[in-house]
Amino acid sequence: MSEMSFEELLQEEEKNSTLISPGKIVEGEVLSVKPDEIIVNINYKSEGVIPRNEYTNQPNVDLTTFVKEGDTIKAKVVKTNDGEGQVLLSYKRVAQDAANDKLQAAFDNNEVLTGKVEKVLEGGLTVNYEESLVFIPASLVSDVYEKNLEKYQGQEIEFVLTEFNPRKRRIIGNRKVLLVAKKEEAQKALFEKIEVGMTIEGTVKNITDFGAFIDLGGADGLLHISEMSWGRVENPKKVLKVGETVKVFIKDIQGNKIALSMKFPENNPWANATEKYAVGNLVTGKVARMTDFGAFVELEPGVDALLHVSQIAKEHIEKPASVLSVGQEITAKVVDFKEADRKISLSMKALIADTEEDETEDAPVEDTSDEEVTVEEVTIEEAPADAEEPVEEAAEAAEETTEE
Repeated sequence: MSEMSFEELLQEEEKNSTLISPGKIVEGEVLSVKPDEIIVNINYKSEGVIPRNEYTNQPNVDLTTFVKEGDTIKAKVVKTNDGEGQVLLSYKRVAQDAANDKLQAAFDNNEVLTGKVEKVLEGGLTVNYEESLVFIPASLVSDVYEKNLEKYQGQEIEFVLTEFNPRKRRIIGNRKVLLVAKKEEAQKALFEKIEVGMTIEGTVKNITDFGAFIDLGGADGLLHISEMSWGRVENPKKVLKVGETVKVFIKDIQGNKIALSMKFPENNPWANATEKYAVGNLVTGKVARMTDFGAFVELEPGVDALLHVSQIAKEHIEKPASVLSVGQEITAKVVDFKEADRKISLSMKALIADTEEDETEDAPVEDTSDEEVTVEEVTIEEAPADAEEPVEEAAEAAEETTEE
């Protein structure tokens, strides 16, 4: 092949100069790759260079992990001379143009998109969608208020576009609307399958002084403090932990409100209380709390009995606290049981009385069987041989006199 003449070279350069101009899309072969730049043969008098910041919006990436020598790549001309005699190219701007076409279609059709969170800002998140940056305001990140958005850094999240104006660089995304829609769908599915009395598993979402909210997978149910145990619960945080999986049963459903309980009927301590706490039985329990009129004794979780102040001891007691203390274990006698009212009355005094009675009954009786009985001696004169009364009869008469 003959060498091109000077005139032909000039024409070729003029032709290339029209092709290689800012905004033009060129395609070339990768000649070399460094961690921070790519050199491309674009069939021009000078080679093209794609610096890291014109390849991707991701900071500090190693370009050798994305491109290799010999690859074909498309790029947009930024400058015909970057100051060092090379053509400054941009790969990400080509990708952005293609992404903008997709974003426009997604905006028009309300399509769900997925992108990676590049930056967490005070006012929201910057999401990378195929090298186009989408901003999601903090108020549209979640359906609940989140003070700290750092947890989203580097995550892949879904969103829809609420505003698309690439010329003004206003591409606004909305994640909240998707979460709300998903929750409504899940809530509908949940209410279609649940019913009162059903046992279900949930996750402890939040704990308050009056109870806990349990996530049932579509809706939250309230587990009131009074429904956490058959026993007394002073502080819900001592019973449950956020994130814990618990088994509950549905006590009531009112509209979209669900009341839950952990007081399962099969664990009801009153189920066999009639036999365990029948009048006359001896029971042991711990003093749970005290008032001026008596002490409440926990016989088992969920079963409390009243020990009236008058039933604590035989002697008069002004206040239970002067004799008993909270947490003290006591033994008492059941003196009253009302199953319908779930009321049990105890008496320590009755127990003391029973003990004294038993001691009296068990006291040894004085045994006189071995003692010598002294009988007043009666002198019986020897009867004459011709006496009419025998000696034996005289002796019997003497004994009768002695007894009298």
